[in-house]
Amino acid sequence: MKKKKRETKQRNIAAAVLHWIFFTRHYLLQFPLLSAIFAFLLFFAAFSVISPLPPIINHHRSSKLKNGAKVDESTFSTETSPFRAARSAGRHLWNSRSSKFYYGCSNANDSFQTADLKTNSNRYLLIATSGGLNQQRTGITDGVVAAYILNATLVVPKLDQKSFWNDSSDFAEIFDVDWFISFLSKDVTIIKQLPTKGGKVLTPYRTRAPRKCTPLCYLTKVLPVLNKKHVVQLGKFDYRLSNRLSPDLQKLRCRVNYHALKFTDSILEMGKKLVQRMRMKSEHFIALHLRFEPDMLAFSGCYFGGGEKERMELGEIRRRWKSLHASNPDKERRQGKCPLTPEEVGLTLRALGFGSDVHLYVASGEVYGGEATLAPLKALFPNFHSKETLASKRELAPFSSFSSRMAALDFIVCDESDVFSTNNNGNMAKIIAGRRRYFGHKPTIRPNAKKLYKLFINRHNKTWEEFASRVRSLQIGFMGEPNEVKPGRGEFHENPSSCICEDPVAKAGAGLNPTPQTLPHEGHKNVKENTKRNGTNDVSDEHTIEDDHDQDATDMDYVDNGNAVQGKGLAGEMLSEEFFSD
Repeated sequence: MKKKKRETKQRNIAAAVLHWIFFTRHYLLQFPLLSAIFAFLLFFAAFSVISPLPPIINHHRSSKLKNGAKVDESTFSTETSPFRAARSAGRHLWNSRSSKFYYGCSNANDSFQTADLKTNSNRYLLIATSGGLNQQRTGITDGVVAAYILNATLVVPKLDQKSFWNDSSDFAEIFDVDWFISFLSKDVTIIKQLPTKGGKVLTPYRTRAPRKCTPLCYLTKVLPVLNKKHVVQLGKFDYRLSNRLSPDLQKLRCRVNYHALKFTDSILEMGKKLVQRMRMKSEHFIALHLRFEPDMLAFSGCYFGGGEKERMELGEIRRRWKSLHASNPDKERRQGKCPLTPEEVGLTLRALGFGSDVHLYVASGEVYGGEATLAPLKALFPNFHSKETLASKRELAPFSSFSSRMAALDFIVCDESDVFSTNNNGNMAKIIAGRRRYFGHKPTIRPNAKKLYKLFINRHNKTWEEFASRVRSLQIGFMGEPNEVKPGRGEFHENPSSCICEDPVAKAGAGLNPTPQTLPHEGHKNVKENTKRNGTNDVSDEHTIEDDHDQDATDMDYVDNGNAVQGKGLAGEMLSEEFFSD
């Protein structure tokens, strides 16, 4: 009835306009220019009146997260959708604007002592990593540096096979162990297993290093034990090395992480197939690392709009970690420590300019709420893919029973994607972000969760254009561009500033002034050649944006054997600087 009245009113207004033109035509004919101006204005006004108004849509639709819950899909229909972004994203969204001015540089300086000169033949160091694949990757990387500091021979690291991830894979089943040993042979002596003495394998003394242990800390706390016992295993080896080291040691970290740690051929081959299949579907694609598993959400202490049922379900899971303190969900969200929901990350990507035709690869575990939770994201990006949709069960069979191998496949696709995005700031997000910076600053979208939360809460009070404009503004400094983060800020694996060098020739060719600290150009080569550049300083902090870069979303990689070991205020070893012995 209302629609019929509105149409009648529109016709009456149009008739009145035409009637007025008819009775004033003899005056307008005497003044041609005036006549043309009036005609244009009247036509525009009549068209505006007759044309239907854009739909009014409530942007604050709260998606329920439970299986079987209904999702209002009409919100995302073609006729009523407020998302008017261009179908194809602009070229600047697929490439970093200034990446050509920087390159990865991690070769050792001439003053860096080699393994054959400094390794003590009577010191053997073992490390036992902890957590998921990417948390273990940080442990392996830091373990090599620890062995260098201690002048010790490193035994190939042990992977965590007993924690939450329950993966029985050993190092050689995930990484190319021979490549690992040979690539680092000039830096650290690495062996596959301990030698024998008197026909018996040496037995390691088990202990732990403090969290964020500095080189001096290793020399004062670990070295005396190593000199006495000769064979030491450092357990739960994750984040046991300081974030701030000398440039030489930071570059060693980069050589390990970006060059020595190479996946096995079988993992690389399957990962390459997944990337190729995405390329066959579209010239460009986005890879989204979506952490929204029940355990991870429970551990975060956040609330995601699922009502009392969600509070009960996640609360029950949360009680597994006895040392977890009661959380304040609103406070966690205000501080940017809650992962974005699938709908929120989808809205962010659309606001940044990625159209509905963009192909999206989603790296994810079990999503809390299942398809009901994913429905808004799939409506925003119908071209929705995963390793399970791109490969057959038979192809995935060698990997599907091993969480780390499946995570390695996702790692490869995320690393090779044109744009990488995440809904959290966990271990994989940090590792991938740092790697993409090192290999050419490929666009990497990290949600500015601390600022976006207010926008999401109030989005029902804004038009789509206002919402999208605000998202683009808030995401400045969170898109993977060079110099977004001041060197030394944030986790080094996410911001490997000591391993990023400036190319002054490229800058000069573009009419830009090279950074004063940078030494003369030595001839640019591809970063994958790991070209040697002696004495090159880190990039400057010009145009740095530090605000909110220290926010840290909770990641389930930190959960181990039912014990919470992450977060300020939590009980457990993360808060302790004591030297533990087993």
